[in-house]
Amino acid sequence: MTDIQHTPARPTQTEIPADIADVPADHTAPPVRPGAFLLELVPVPVTDIDRAKAFYADRLGFQVDVDVQPADGVRIVQLTPPGSACSITLTEGIESLDMPGGTLRGLHLVVSDIDKARAELIERGADVEPVEDLGGVHYARFADPDGNTWTLQHMPWRV
Repeated sequence: MTDIQHTPARPTQTEIPADIADVPADHTAPPVRPGAFLLELVPVPVTDIDRAKAFYADRLGFQVDVDVQPADGVRIVQLTPPGSACSITLTEGIESLDMPGGTLRGLHLVVSDIDKARAELIERGADVEPVEDLGGVHYARFADPDGNTWTLQHMPWRV
């Protein structure tokens, strides 16, 4: 089986202040450029957080960054796709993030080799549809256990 390695895309330059609760002392994060609006976290609605965490970590190779229960009835799991600067979060008990499971559609994972990426995910147990060529851009779709849909996307000019 090919091992999908997690290589953070975020440079590590600026240390996070030590007074932030539960952040490891050696954790670093990049500075935010003036005027930037960084998309770094996307909530994914699920009905079973443990099942979803296992799917994203074991079948897709996402890195588990955080799995905390900061209060009774509250749980936050954050996972990052290999090489990505944007993570996903699976939550329970946070009203502002409460959405019906399986309602997110069309999240894209951009890859440099769609055939290789698809084969790796299939080898890990994910059910990925065949690759489609739509005008020179290649796509392969799959869903998580709740029905949230994802798309592998390859744009040859970005390789």
